[in-house]
Parts: sequence; structure tokens; C-alpha cells
Amino acid sequence: MDKDWFVNWFNTSYYHTLYQHRDEAEACRFIDNLCEHLKIKQGAKILDLACGKGRHSIHLAKKGFQTTGVDLAPESILKAKASSVSNVTFEVHDMRMAFKENEFDFVFNLFTSFGYFKNQLENIEVLKGIAINLKENACFVIDFLNAEKVIKNLVATENKTIDGIDFELKRTFDGVNITKDIIVKDNNQTYNYQENVSAFSLANMQEMATKSGLQISDTFGDYDLNPFNVNSSDRLILVMMLKFNQ
Repeated sequence: MDKDWFVNWFNTSYYHTLYQHRDEAEACRFIDNLCEHLKIKQGAKILDLACGKGRHSIHLAKKGFQTTGVDLAPESILKAKASSVSNVTFEVHDMRMAFKENEFDFVFNLFTSFGYFKNQLENIEVLKGIAINLKENACFVIDFLNAEKVIKNLVATENKTIDGIDFELKRTFDGVNITKDIIVKDNNQTYNYQENVSAFSLANMQEMATKSGLQISDTFGDYDLNPFNVNSSDRLILVMMLKFNQ
């Protein structure tokens, strides 16, 4: 585990500094749109898989759902637990393993929290674990990047200074993975981190879903749930069901 990029990067304060300006209003609007589309009933049990600091989990809990957020990074879970919102719990958990069998009405995996593993079988294990977490007639939502558009518009180099910390971001695509090398300069010290995400297409997702006992029922291209267009959509958002329910 120690060699995995996400173990080192997600558990640093620099990760939270770099992404501190994420659009909270946009995240809440996305959750509201999903809940309306999926017709989620009060009291439903929802698992937010790879929840980070819990921004989606907390909003779901405020809407009256029994929410559990899990993430591999103890630092993120510690920050999430600082929330005073009721009916939400947070735990450290590796999403390559099932969390609780037949426990949840919905599982959400949001903001490109998938495709982190070099071994393709590990990505499929994530989906298989999600299928185990789901109750009968439950569903899974994954919010992934639109790899084709990202690759076409890749910004090779970007520099940012946030809270007095310098970040140099270098992005590359090797034909399989989209990689972001992150050089951090803070108090005359330099640190190197990386983000590495598989450039999965819709066809890739369909294939992995089938191997995992899941079937895609809806496909969207943005947080307003407009149809997916491979050339113009910013996101690839999929709703999946257990195959035997179709």
C-alpha cells in the first residue's frame, strides 16, 4: 500500500490546500439533482465511497438520509468527523474491499474517485465490492471525468501559489493513464507527489460493470444531468444497478 500514490498524496495537508477552493455550491447542486432523479426517500441508507473530507456526505445527511462516508486517508476522515451534522458517520476504509454486505440503498463514488489502480483487476474489485454493498433493487452512481475531453484539452504545465505554498502541476497522458505530477515548494523544502487516473471510456466502464455484476441504467455528462456527449461533456456520470434486477 505504501507505494500507491494516493496513500501518500491524499493524506497530506498539501492535498487539502491545493483543492480548498472546490465549488461547494456546485457539489450541493449535483447531489440535489441526483436525489431528485433517483427519487431517494427519507431515511435511505447511502454510502459515500472515497468521501474525502465529507462534503457530499454531509449534504446528504442534511437532506435526511442515513449517510456513511468512507475514505482511505485518515487525515480526510479526521476532518470529516469534525462535522456536527447528525445521521452521518465516517470511517477509514479501502474501497477495494466491500464495506458492509447488502447494507445500502445507494452507493455514490463522486468527483473522480475511481481508476486509481495500476492493476486493472483492482479497479474491477472496487466495482465488485460496491455490488456487494448494495441491497436488492439498490443502485450505484459513479461521477468520473470524460477522459476524451480531458486528454484533448490537457494543460501541460500550471503554476499556483496558495497560502504561500507554490505548486507546479505537470500533466501527461501515456495512452493509458492521465498523470498529474505535483511539485510542492514550502519553506525552502520541495516535495513531489502524483495523481494517476486511468483514462476509462464509456465502453471501458460498461465492460468493467458487466464483469462486476452491474449494469448501466443512465448516463449523464454534467452535474445538471444533461445527456453525455463524448466530445463536449465535462463528466461521465453513470447510474448502475445489479444485473439480476434488470
